Amino acid sequence: MSARRRSTAAALLTLAVATAALAGCASKKDDKAGGSDAVKVNATDTACEVSKTTFPAGHVVLDISNKGSKTTEVYVYGDGDKIVTERENIGPGTKASINAEIKAGSYEIACKPGMVGNGIRQKITVTGEGGSAAPADPRLAAAVDAYRKYAQEQADATIPAVEAFAAAIKADDLEKAKSLYAPSRTGWERTEPVAESFGDVDPKTDTREDKLEPGQAWTGWHKLEKSLWADAKIGDDEKKLADQLVADLKDWQKKIPEAEITATSMANGAKELLDEVATNKITGEEDRYSHTDLADFHANVEGAQKAYELLKPVASEKDAELAKTLDSEFAAINTLLAKYKQADGTFTSYDKVTEAERKAFSDAVNSLGEPLSKLAAAVVVK
Repeated sequence: MSARRRSTAAALLTLAVATAALAGCASKKDDKAGGSDAVKVNATDTACEVSKTTFPAGHVVLDISNKGSKTTEVYVYGDGDKIVTERENIGPGTKASINAEIKAGSYEIACKPGMVGNGIRQKITVTGEGGSAAPADPRLAAAVDAYRKYAQEQADATIPAVEAFAAAIKADDLEKAKSLYAPSRTGWERTEPVAESFGDVDPKTDTREDKLEPGQAWTGWHKLEKSLWADAKIGDDEKKLADQLVADLKDWQKKIPEAEITATSMANGAKELLDEVATNKITGEEDRYSHTDLADFHANVEGAQKAYELLKPVASEKDAELAKTLDSEFAAINTLLAKYKQADGTFTSYDKVTEAERKAFSDAVNSLGEPLSKLAAAVVVK
């Protein structure tokens, strides 16, 4: 799970993130990354400088420059610290851009040097009444509807899977609980950006021990993972945690109809899933006790591909070469993953994957991630 998205609560806003350039919109040059209308964010190890703290609602470009010595992340937070968008893994001396549709309201931009903590924050005010609207292209509206249905299906399928996992724990069946751990996470991992938009659920269910906020109780999948694999024990605490995990995921399941989903948030969510793989799965940090990282990796790729396939009718029309590249890169990464899938449907334990093989996975993720970062621009309708 993405331990990067922590400290959150509910807020009413819609934010759809896109990539830096708007394909085919030469007449709107100032709206593009680097244009005079962009909000420039200069991130250092000790500061988060924002060129404009007040700007009109609607389409907004954030041009980010990391001028510090540490890899950073940039977040936009709404009321109660709800994460509304982010850009991760911005290396020292590099730049990134975010295109967003933002409704009027009060927000904070946070830079997180070292990708930890609450970040260095700047308050911003978005004025007027603009913001996200229904997509002009009916194909995009259909894609959004289909993706919402997909997210709901994944949440619905997660509940019986996690209930079976919890039942094995409560029956003191250590080996069965281990076998049900990875399957219980599949639906979550496929739709993680949507799941994490309800920030009050994610910290309870998917936090790793080293990413706990001060005073935060450790609950959820990874606490149970440590008990099952590292400690090889099931006690009363584990049984209570299993019941809590089921309850917290049922809360997530009920919230799917409230999720703010747009064509651009789908596209950027697909990129976030690849960033999740690059940040946590490739390193083996995610499932460090069970070594079931490849199952999560596979689910992340499936979720990203689902979003792409739903957006493809529009994306391929506006950028045929991009669609061709994405088709090829998704095929390549799926072929690579298939080599590690066992006859019973499980994946090779990640501690058995060599450094050279991990490098191959990393290369495949980077090769897909770069063109995937352009998907949002290919579905922007101006």
